[in-house]
Amino acid sequence: MIKLSDRLMAMEESATIAMSRKSRELKAEGKDIISLSLGEPDFFTPQFIKDAAVEAMDNNFTLYTPVPGYDDLRESISLKFKRDNGLDYTKDQIVVSTGAKQSIANVVLSIVGPGDEVIVPAPYWVSYVEIVKVAEGTPVVITAGIDNDFKITGKELEAAITPKTKMLIFSTPCNPTGSVYTKEELYDLACVLKKYPHIVVISDEIYEHINFIGKHESLAQFPEVYNQVVTINGVSKAWAMTGWRLGYIGAPKVIADACNKVQGQFTSGTCSITQKATIAAMKADPIVLKDMITAFNNRRKLVLAALNDMPGVKANVPVGAFYVFPEIASFFGKSYNGFTVHNADDMCLYLLSEALVALVTGDAFGDPNCIRISYAASEETLTKAMDRIKQALAKLA
Repeated sequence: MIKLSDRLMAMEESATIAMSRKSRELKAEGKDIISLSLGEPDFFTPQFIKDAAVEAMDNNFTLYTPVPGYDDLRESISLKFKRDNGLDYTKDQIVVSTGAKQSIANVVLSIVGPGDEVIVPAPYWVSYVEIVKVAEGTPVVITAGIDNDFKITGKELEAAITPKTKMLIFSTPCNPTGSVYTKEELYDLACVLKKYPHIVVISDEIYEHINFIGKHESLAQFPEVYNQVVTINGVSKAWAMTGWRLGYIGAPKVIADACNKVQGQFTSGTCSITQKATIAAMKADPIVLKDMITAFNNRRKLVLAALNDMPGVKANVPVGAFYVFPEIASFFGKSYNGFTVHNADDMCLYLLSEALVALVTGDAFGDPNCIRISYAASEETLTKAMDRIKQALAKLA
């Protein structure tokens, strides 16, 4: 009998991918499922990016690529960091990977070992904790509730630091909450981190352009912690390139070199065509994303208005990404048609069966009192989904 590794058995399946699979299965059975579970823009990749990919194929960029990425791509990323974030990363400080998820895994595997502690503010993206487990590290979760806009303070961060702390992982804008750290809030964290120069910070900024309050702020902008921060980004979200699979880091050179070494043994360089297409995205003025961001903002307002009209649902006002993370704990213990909702997992199952709407349990993101709603869908679809959810919740007693 084949025995699977302890490493695998300790790992949870991605809840977002699991719910997406369940939705597809139910749709295949003929059920009218509305899936608001995946974090995928419902827009197509801009034509000028696709044109760059076609040109790359016509020019026969179809061979193996350098492990950290083509030089011209990394140079364009360097210019993007300077233009959009005010960050100085040379080409040699940038490593391109097959998605931001691989970028994060490369960094964690390069830094974290058995027994090392990694601070993860909750709610967190589902894969952070699982990647730390693969590296045999110990996740240390700091809970940031809805009343704090799901963000931690410097004081809370410092209280979680121990002699074993090796890393902090967080995202802004945040998946799953849509919360965005202000410059002042990031500086509060930086003031703590500078006292612990051995702590590496992964700042996941994949949603930077989907921001409804103005300028995005990066943790690495503060000179006191620049040499501790790894800035993660990619093209999946803002540029609607989820299937192209490209993420990248800007990091201290010692970490970039380490990630290059790790990646060289796992996947080598990412897709040549994707890299050439990404150069077009990096060189583009982000103003071209204006219509998409406006559409997301309108959808956000629609979903928030609907949630605020549902008795028992509590929602903050997210200002980035394309998620709402409402608290639904007031329904725990309530029942309908023989089914009792005890937690967020049960709520998602209930809404899937009763409302035919697929969402993701907040437990997967470290908060069992909430559910995640992705509003990366048309306003018509969102209106229909919110009506179904409202009706289903009203049946619980």
